[in-house]
Amino acid sequence: MMGEVTPRGQEDGVQPNQLRASHEDRDAVIEALRVAAGDGRLTAEELDERLEVAFSARTYGELATLTADLPTNVRPTATVAPVEPKDVVRIDCRSGNARRDGRWIVPRRMELRVTSGNVRLDFTEAVVADSVLQIDAEVRSGNLIIITKPGVAVDADDMTVRSGNVKVAKPPWGTVPVTLQINVTGKVGSGNLIARHRRRSLWGWLTRKPMPYKLAARS
Repeated sequence: MMGEVTPRGQEDGVQPNQLRASHEDRDAVIEALRVAAGDGRLTAEELDERLEVAFSARTYGELATLTADLPTNVRPTATVAPVEPKDVVRIDCRSGNARRDGRWIVPRRMELRVTSGNVRLDFTEAVVADSVLQIDAEVRSGNLIIITKPGVAVDADDMTVRSGNVKVAKPPWGTVPVTLQINVTGKVGSGNLIARHRRRSLWGWLTRKPMPYKLAARS
């Protein structure tokens, strides 16, 4: 079936459908549900409901029920060439806005200087090659905004703050394995450093679409 997860077989008297599912198993079903919704086989409400179950599913049986009524034709996965991240990316924002979003390649280190304006780093669809990103930041004024997703953790405890603010929001998805650790060091003058997950738009809220971080592809 579409996004089917195949149990390993009966072990120690445990039925196959009762075996514990892994993160990879859940990801496969979530991707299958997203594809089905894109093909028009699931409504936005049905996708929302099934994603909620998929994220909290613990066994093969719980996952299997989510795709039982979907066809078996799975879109082939594109072959992706290995990515080689840059050693250092430097951003000097004196006014205006600088953004990194979509499927951008996360470097090993970033040096950010925000004199005025806004710098936004969105990791919800970023391509992550290394498990650690070091950010050296100097925020004199303006804002440095870091958008996270499940598996992305931010540590800004070593920032020096003068008259500005540093806020790392508690993620709503609870405890998950960390796939990218972002360590931010430097200083904040009169600006702001904010780390949070991507929020749902007004239209998404009205149509009850799943939260953006739930639909983000796992890197």
